[in-house]
Amino acid sequence: MIAGAVVGAVTTSLSLPVMAQSPVTINVVDVGGSLALLQDAIESYKAKNPNVKFTFTKAPAPELPSKLKAMQAANRSDIDIVLGGTDILAAGIDQKLWVKILPENATKFPNLADNYLPQVNKMQELAQDQALAVAFMPAGPLLEYNPDKVKQVPTTPQELLAYCKANPNRLIYARPSNSGPGRTFLMGLPYLLGDKDPKDPVNGWTKTWAYLKELNSCIEYYPGGTGAVMKELGEGSRDMTVTVTGWDINPRALGVVPKNFKMGAFKKMTWINDTHYMMTPKGLTPEKFKIVMDVMAHLLKPEQQAMTYDKGYFYPGPAIKNVALSMAPKSSQEVIKEFGRPEYAALISDNPHAQPLDAQEMVKAFRIWDQLIGTQKSK
Repeated sequence: MIAGAVVGAVTTSLSLPVMAQSPVTINVVDVGGSLALLQDAIESYKAKNPNVKFTFTKAPAPELPSKLKAMQAANRSDIDIVLGGTDILAAGIDQKLWVKILPENATKFPNLADNYLPQVNKMQELAQDQALAVAFMPAGPLLEYNPDKVKQVPTTPQELLAYCKANPNRLIYARPSNSGPGRTFLMGLPYLLGDKDPKDPVNGWTKTWAYLKELNSCIEYYPGGTGAVMKELGEGSRDMTVTVTGWDINPRALGVVPKNFKMGAFKKMTWINDTHYMMTPKGLTPEKFKIVMDVMAHLLKPEQQAMTYDKGYFYPGPAIKNVALSMAPKSSQEVIKEFGRPEYAALISDNPHAQPLDAQEMVKAFRIWDQLIGTQKSK
């Protein structure tokens, strides 16, 4: 699609606003549900830049890297912005798919470290300067369950295993490489089980892999994404799943899961924080890259960040400081008031927080899970 010079790293200053002089289309691919948080904010960019149009598509995180590699090998770029979580970030870093954004373009994002929430700065380290954090959630791992079926929610991994064995096929979770709750559960277990090194899935997760293999005996199968999990939970074919704050609030707000379903937290949990990132694949022309950087800067402004409260999908949402719920659209305020959990505030403040695995280790963890746990049961 695009001929001519391509972008590896733009070194010119991009601090001034970019105005497209002729019509241009920016193709946005969402691999983690990011558009629920960001599509309105992205489209608001058109108000000041009428020559810029956007297309929006979705793709599963495990499939997009091979598509991008094929495009780059053919010296073409049909994708300009990728939005997603630590799974696609990690895969892209591992396969060298992303343009290095910082520090070459730091003037476009002044005072970034000061503007980010402290935990977001930690998450930004995972990006290795190849992406920008745009939404934030202290994720989990948590449990969500039907209180009519589960009278005593587990509070330890051992209790969860005992529940699963006593109630086969009533617990479900999705393949971690394409599920925020799935990977949060995977990365949270080493802390809960007291494994040797929570940051080393190859040599430090002996207890975790043994536990997951045993848990596997009472789980029927692993869906390819979290949406399918919540559908089964809401329909009553399952009674419990692992979850995160946003996936607890949002499906209840949308009516996929009944409003009265409950959330349970593990004792002495460590929060595995989660983030949505903005990335751009290699292969863009410098002209198009400048517009992409301008769009990313737009999405980090407080007015746009307030939209990330959404309907609780990535709770709370904003990645930068001083973006109060009162700044969010009224519909978002109403959802959080009705479907939020008052207990989250204390859980978030009273328990330690940890970053997810870095890119290379996360890819290894996904590969091991697929081989040891999911091979026979994934659908």
